[in-house]
Amino acid sequence: MTRSRLTRLFELRRLLPLVAAVLFVLALRVPVWRITLTAPQYVDPLVVELYAHPRIGGDWQEVRGLNKYVGFYYPDPVYVEPNYEPHEKAIAVPEWVLGPVVFIGMAVVSAAVAALPTRRISTGLTALFAGSIALFSAMGALIQYRLYQAGHSLDPEAPLNGVEGFTPPLAGTYEVANISGTAWFGPGGYMMAAGVVLLAIAFRYRGSDTTITETPAILRGGWHRIRNRIRRRGNDDEPAPTGTDRKRNPDSEEGHRLETDGGVRPDADSDGDRQQAARADRSRSADASGDDVAPDRRPRTPPDGDPP
Repeated sequence: MTRSRLTRLFELRRLLPLVAAVLFVLALRVPVWRITLTAPQYVDPLVVELYAHPRIGGDWQEVRGLNKYVGFYYPDPVYVEPNYEPHEKAIAVPEWVLGPVVFIGMAVVSAAVAALPTRRISTGLTALFAGSIALFSAMGALIQYRLYQAGHSLDPEAPLNGVEGFTPPLAGTYEVANISGTAWFGPGGYMMAAGVVLLAIAFRYRGSDTTITETPAILRGGWHRIRNRIRRRGNDDEPAPTGTDRKRNPDSEEGHRLETDGGVRPDADSDGDRQQAARADRSRSADASGDDVAPDRRPRTPPDGDPP
């Protein structure tokens, strides 16, 4: 039976890319990356939020005042004016303007793949998932390189010019002088990661017409498989029973074969009964056939004319 177009939209391989497309677009409106800074002179931590387009939010002005002491400046997008004034010695990051192009492009391609014919959607999802991994990995590597470049291009004329070069991590903690920083995803980063995960699930079901309504059954089946695997692993880890354990354990196979009164096999009596029954059957068969009949012990009458 051919499914209608509306029903096909509820297939995991079509619906999930559409949801991922929405997440990629929404990620442009919120910070993708967040840095939390702590310093002795501040009671509350300072937060700097960076967007997928040239914009910085949060406590960026206070942090800029701290950065100038070590000669660390916000990057310069070059081709557009951000919401702050770039320092003349800041490193250039012209690729920052391509952030919206990447996110919107991923959203458009995801929606287009979701609308492909059934015979082509498997190939489309494979290319889409592989492309998203390659694209976002390249973005992360490029951002990490720019962070290395900024941390090793400190202004030598800064008040604290004795600070050695450092590399702020894309995700993790670092320390500069008396300032500690932690970098991690912002809301937009979580949306981006969730979109990639949805594309991975769609890729997993690229050859199946499973719909979203069947998801609870899939989750239950996965839970049962995990539980059974854990149980089997637990049984494999249990030590094998010894001879004494088998003798004492009535539930074991060996326990059923052993008696507790002297080690006599419980099937010995039954074997004897069977042998006696077999001999009785043979005896009855012989009686019925007339063979092996005991000779008549009464005196035989001699034939006429013969002496007794």
